[in-house]
Amino acid sequence: MILFFRTPSKSIIATDSEQALSQEDIEKLCWLYGEAVVEDEANLTGFFVGPRKEMVTPWSTNAVEITQNMGIERVTRIEEYFPAKDENTEHDPMLQRMYHGLNQNIFTTNRQPEPIVYIDDLDTYNEQEGLALSKEEIEYLKKVEKDLGRKLTDSEVFGFAQINSEHCRHKIFGGVFVIDGKEMESSLFNMIKKTTRENPNKILSAYKDNVAFAQGPVIEQFAPADQSTSDFFRVKDIESVISLKAETHNFPTTVEPFNGAATGTGGEIRDRMGGGVGSWPIAGTAVYMTAYPRLEGGRDWEDILPVRKWLYQTPEQILIKASNGASDFGNKFGQPLICGSVLTFEHKEGSETYAYDKVIMLAGGVGYGTKRDCLKKEPQKGNKIVVVGGDNYRIGLGGGSVSSVDTGRYSNGIELNAIQRANPEMQKRDYNLVRALCEEDVNPVVSIHDHGSAGHVNCLSELVEECGGQIDMTKLPIGDKTLSSKEIIANESQERMGLLIDEKHIEHVRKIAERERAPMYVVGETTGDAHFSFVQGDGIKPFDLDVAQMFGHSPKTYMIDKTVERHYENVTYSADKLDEYINRVLQLEAVACKDWLTNKVDRSVTGKIARQQCQGEIQLPLSDCGVVALDYRGVKGIATALGHAPQAGLASPEAGSVLSVAESLTNIVWAPLAEGMKSLSLSANWMWPCRSQEGEDARLYSAVKALSDFCCAIHVNVPTGKDSLSMSQQYPSGEKIISPGTVIVTSGGEVSDVRKVVSPVVVNDKNSSIYHIDFSYDELRLGGSAFAQSLNKVGDDVPTVTDPEYFCDAFNAIQAMIKKGWIMAGHDISAGGLITTLLEMCFANTEGGLHINLHDFPSDDIVKILLAENPGVIIQVSDKHKEEFRKFMDEAGVGYAKIGYPCREREIILIHDNYEHTFDIDALRDVWYKTSYLLDCKQSMNGCAKKRFENYKQQPLKMKFNYSFSGKLRQYGISPDRRIPSGIKAAIIREKGTNGEREMAYSLYLAGFDVKDVMMTDLISGRETLEDISMIVFCGGFSNSDVLGSAKGWAGAFLYNPKAKAALEKFYARKDTLSLGICNGCQLMVELNLINPEHEKRARMLHNESQKFESKFVGVTIPENKSVMFGSLSGNKLGLWVAHGEGRFSLPYGEDKYNVIAKYNYNEYPGNPNGSDYAVAGICSTDGRHLAMMPHLERAIFPWQDAWYPFDRKNDEVTPWIEAFVNARKWIEKH
Repeated sequence: MILFFRTPSKSIIATDSEQALSQEDIEKLCWLYGEAVVEDEANLTGFFVGPRKEMVTPWSTNAVEITQNMGIERVTRIEEYFPAKDENTEHDPMLQRMYHGLNQNIFTTNRQPEPIVYIDDLDTYNEQEGLALSKEEIEYLKKVEKDLGRKLTDSEVFGFAQINSEHCRHKIFGGVFVIDGKEMESSLFNMIKKTTRENPNKILSAYKDNVAFAQGPVIEQFAPADQSTSDFFRVKDIESVISLKAETHNFPTTVEPFNGAATGTGGEIRDRMGGGVGSWPIAGTAVYMTAYPRLEGGRDWEDILPVRKWLYQTPEQILIKASNGASDFGNKFGQPLICGSVLTFEHKEGSETYAYDKVIMLAGGVGYGTKRDCLKKEPQKGNKIVVVGGDNYRIGLGGGSVSSVDTGRYSNGIELNAIQRANPEMQKRDYNLVRALCEEDVNPVVSIHDHGSAGHVNCLSELVEECGGQIDMTKLPIGDKTLSSKEIIANESQERMGLLIDEKHIEHVRKIAERERAPMYVVGETTGDAHFSFVQGDGIKPFDLDVAQMFGHSPKTYMIDKTVERHYENVTYSADKLDEYINRVLQLEAVACKDWLTNKVDRSVTGKIARQQCQGEIQLPLSDCGVVALDYRGVKGIATALGHAPQAGLASPEAGSVLSVAESLTNIVWAPLAEGMKSLSLSANWMWPCRSQEGEDARLYSAVKALSDFCCAIHVNVPTGKDSLSMSQQYPSGEKIISPGTVIVTSGGEVSDVRKVVSPVVVNDKNSSIYHIDFSYDELRLGGSAFAQSLNKVGDDVPTVTDPEYFCDAFNAIQAMIKKGWIMAGHDISAGGLITTLLEMCFANTEGGLHINLHDFPSDDIVKILLAENPGVIIQVSDKHKEEFRKFMDEAGVGYAKIGYPCREREIILIHDNYEHTFDIDALRDVWYKTSYLLDCKQSMNGCAKKRFENYKQQPLKMKFNYSFSGKLRQYGISPDRRIPSGIKAAIIREKGTNGEREMAYSLYLAGFDVKDVMMTDLISGRETLEDISMIVFCGGFSNSDVLGSAKGWAGAFLYNPKAKAALEKFYARKDTLSLGICNGCQLMVELNLINPEHEKRARMLHNESQKFESKFVGVTIPENKSVMFGSLSGNKLGLWVAHGEGRFSLPYGEDKYNVIAKYNYNEYPGNPNGSDYAVAGICSTDGRHLAMMPHLERAIFPWQDAWYPFDRKNDEVTPWIEAFVNARKWIEKH
């Protein structure tokens, strides 16, 4: 029966259970639902907005698990419904529906599992189900039928279609191209492979896995010794590999942006988890390309095409929801997003129309693993087939097929069925298991594969390979009892991994999985007969084929096309309109400020982020290079960057490819690479409207060949990538809108020293010079530029890199100067041209500008000089290196021009021959910021977008340290070289969904603690009692995905499990203990009333005032206080990270009633990122022993972790935050 609970906010939480709940259970639920009241009625009247009844939400999955952890049995589904004024109330029809009353049937779908169907007419079934099978493939299946002597089942045909879809098998990239009647000598895939064949460099694995691996350095692994129980962290050296991967999720993001982008992010993370026999994702990237969002009137470049009647979502909705989805998944999983890009584009040239109506959503990233684990092992007969992760639902059916054709070709029902749902917290549990197995001295995994397109049938068949296997369907977890066999076999429910495990290791793996609450199912075993089948409980096999039959031998794909010469009108302009041009360019989404993206995505989780987007005193997103450390030593690392140039690619696909590579490399050049360009590998992701109009396939071939040739010429490989070759959208009227052919290039490589990454923010030092270095060796050209786009032009006259060898020389020169320490600041020239680069280098400062003289430029055209996007860079070099710099550049054979120096005026004063112009930096910064503000208005509530726009430049970071602070480890008598126990024991405590535990554990370890890893299951089972522990830390993250309130479910696990509750109460009863709660841990301590139990009125943690996740490097002041950890830091002003959604302290008493240990430096948003009372960032118990704080000090103990640190202290080894942890250790030593 379903019980309805009315919450204080008037929403209704419907709770379904297999039998009537006891009064005790109802009281538990009332507490869990925030003091909700149970309704007496079985049916409620009125209008409500809630989830579609047929789709069990991830929110429900988490909520049900919370009740199970609280000892409430037999609850099957929980969903929340919101009162609506009437049936016309706005809601998202993709995910929600309008209910006229709530009754006992709101979860009833009235369907039974459909029986196995033997397909009589393959052609009809193909179109009916949207399978996108070609005529050749249908003929092939008819041959299989003949060989088998029977009709194929719906499961077999459906599974075959997904497995062999263009989306999964990349048939065009492996196909034969015939252009202008001539068969091309190489396939697209072979041209890409050629780059690695000729330049293997450091590549260890390419094209054979879902991720590429390159040789990495020897690094430290910091992990618990035994992860099947609570145990202490240890340090050991491992030989690492570096992983690179980028994935696109274009069709799902077009149809349902939030879940489309979220599952794209989740799938890409799983690809890196599933590399070799397991590896570790560490940081992500994202790219969004849509049609114009039309945010306000007056942006006349958006009028080039009429507004379409969008199929599913408007471009504005897609930009907001897709970025919300990708951000939300990374935030909750615990993967920071450190690099990204946005492009909006529409164009009409004659009868041709181009726009990103079918959008591009790229999710990429870098990771690492052990060299031992980078290759899969050979499956052997008798290996156990294991699935970890969530249940099967009627979700994501046919995604591979539908992603392979024009969006809009099939019915809404088919396209919506292909959309997945995202549960990042479940994926984090899967990852914790994989992480543990990879960190063990012996990894028991034979092979591993992510669940993505085509679900079990694709994942498990690829897992067993030619060995074959049999799957017992009764062992698969079924979340929806109405699923047919076909739906069970092929659904794409996310957050699942398939593993092959030797039978002798199964129980050990199960023990770790149970500890991590990662659902684990042994579902079959390998058979050794090259046959693959799914078997029902009654012995019938809905899927029963040879492995060879599954993967098909259908004829090669032939792409027959001819070259079509297309021309695009060049932009016309007048120098006296320069101010107008720059104003237009700075408002394009591609050029404008991306704060609306960075302010909602975690950029600090893991504590290994050495470079993310936001830079300078006022933290603006200016860096195009992301860098992570590979361990907490903070030396060896990985850099990543992006590049694309589809506007130029329209005019010249060859130039578009070269410029995409060049942009990616001029973005990554600011990180000191271990072996220069030899350290680099690229991922090339191709999004193209194949077969959409004459000449497009020929253009794709030219683009791939140009990229291959250029990469071979600069000696860089492309060991991974993806293609999505159905980039067009069909409308009911028959109109088809083609997306421009696009390649997005992601670069990645080993960094020799993450502390030496160059910032794009100019240093206000008058004794320094600004230099321009060209990488293109080409004339300045405006074709394909943001400037041309702002005037609704593309232009034939596009730049390229004319001399690859010179490009390499320029790249290597920058690298050498970084390693010499000469470059004070540096920024690439790309979207928006030279003037945008110079402005951006000044934007993040509060003072100073640049004096620029362009007399050395070989052009009289000031518009071209300032707005052309020829690849190049701007660097700042101290004048003390002036002569060395000139000599070095001359010897390297690289041209340069001194173009200016920093000045005191808050302007860019520009001179070119007789032309002189002054640019107001602050005024143009607001123009640049405006587009971000307009988008932020759609996502930040309570006027916070306006407050951010008004205050961002008024709240610079300020730091003030104790006079005695030296910045050296020896000041505190600590060393990262320690390998022996200290005897001072601390424990980090985590729950499922916690994602900030490793950086906290290392902060404690470095301060001198022996650190134990304690999972809630250790406490609930009684394996861990905390009796030998002196300090506990509740770590940050998203326990239970923040469902039913941050930390509410975590608190329930303590309150309603006797052994966990007893362990906690005994710990707090002792007088020799300390505790700390950060972020989610802070929320837990407040929920459990551990800080001020003496207060009659309790403090609360509420949703941020903006009603969204906030990510920011903020300044805090440590007021005079008597806390154990922060007392000695009183009076300091320090910087640290916030990353939370419910961080607002609601304090019912006056400020003097609380032991406040940290306050945000500014009362107003965003300096006070959550609207906390009294700008409070943390509070402490009256005796100073127990501290709860929202910001993450554990992610700011090293200068390289900080998004801004005083330039004159760049050689510090640690920040003052380490003192807090050392203070804790010393207090325990005394007590």
